[in-house]
Amino acid sequence: MFFLKELTHTITLHPSYFGPDMQAQLQDKLYADVQGTCSGRFGYIITVVSVLSTSKGKILPGSGLAEFKIKYQAIVFKPYKGEVLDAVVTTVNKMGFFADAGPLQIFVSNHLIPNDMRYDPSGNPPYYSSDDQMITKDVQVRIKLVGTRVDATEIFAIGTIKEDYLGVISS
Repeated sequence: MFFLKELTHTITLHPSYFGPDMQAQLQDKLYADVQGTCSGRFGYIITVVSVLSTSKGKILPGSGLAEFKIKYQAIVFKPYKGEVLDAVVTTVNKMGFFADAGPLQIFVSNHLIPNDMRYDPSGNPPYYSSDDQMITKDVQVRIKLVGTRVDATEIFAIGTIKEDYLGVISS
């Protein structure tokens, strides 16, 4: 789920930022460039915890820009198969429902919803319901991930609520 990782990032700085506060400029640019982004390899970068080192700048020929390599520690969110997450339902349809767990969107197919839950398209908004539970928009659910797919800039997940202790946790 959440991990502390050491990562590196290359920043190109314009000559107008050279001067006594250059380190602060580099840190600000690092935060703006990486926080809130998704790296398929490491997951979603939630926040930069600390800057470990900054290389000496290398001037790029012809432009005057300087290139810096920054090594930093960050908290990353990397979901994995078998993980149990709490999420908020965003969309319900006859194929299943979508839920968000932070930046991660999870799809739960109707095949991975318990058999006693029935879909009611006439409800406003549509919902899945059983004798003791109702899944509709903005309901919190506990989901187990059965698979993830990683792209270069996004992570997709498929989940289930068809096991014990999974499903609606609050309305």
